[in-house]
Amino acid sequence: MPDLIVDHVAKHYATRSGPLPVLRDVSVALSAGENLAIVGPSGSGKSTLLYAIGTLDPPTQGTVTLDGQDPYRLEEAALARFRNRHIGFVFQDHHLLPQLSVLENVLIPTLAEGAPTARDLQRARELLERVGLQDRLDHRPSELSGGERGRAAVARALITGPRLVLADEPTGNLDHTNALAVARLLLQLQQEEQTMLIVVTHSLELADLLQQRRRLDDGQLSNV
Repeated sequence: MPDLIVDHVAKHYATRSGPLPVLRDVSVALSAGENLAIVGPSGSGKSTLLYAIGTLDPPTQGTVTLDGQDPYRLEEAALARFRNRHIGFVFQDHHLLPQLSVLENVLIPTLAEGAPTARDLQRARELLERVGLQDRLDHRPSELSGGERGRAAVARALITGPRLVLADEPTGNLDHTNALAVARLLLQLQQEEQTMLIVVTHSLELADLLQQRRRLDDGQLSNV
């Protein structure tokens, strides 16, 4: 049984002229250690699908199951805890808080459980060392290069030991060299941690690095 099952998911948004379909009967399944790239043009529904899988926006139809649990059946507070513990996110703009150090930014997901523990601090330092930022712990994001900010975002996504990592155009704002470096680092750590990884991207070069590739066009998923 796969660890992640996205089963016949559809998403419609209400408009004055009626429902606007964005996703149509999308199904995906992944197990621990597997990764998947989803490519497609702008407006095809890639980010909408990622938000549905990440429990940020419920589907209109269909189900999302992670480790045998449908998180959308949880109450709001329990859903937030589930998301924080089991799902890590990497965004195109990284969303590092400018007033915090690199170490503090990586620790942000742990704050949902209260103050970071000694174990949280140790894991954050270990992750930052693994992404090559051990000498940047006290730096602010403005003092980092684009590639370094991307690596910090990868460390933050992994801090809670999530079962699933979702990356939305994680290299979209980076030059070619840094984009490939961050992508390879993300895949290396995903394999080491044996998480599941889904990346949505315009980059076919990035998509080719992943084990599986699917194309989303007009809300429908197909094999590449």
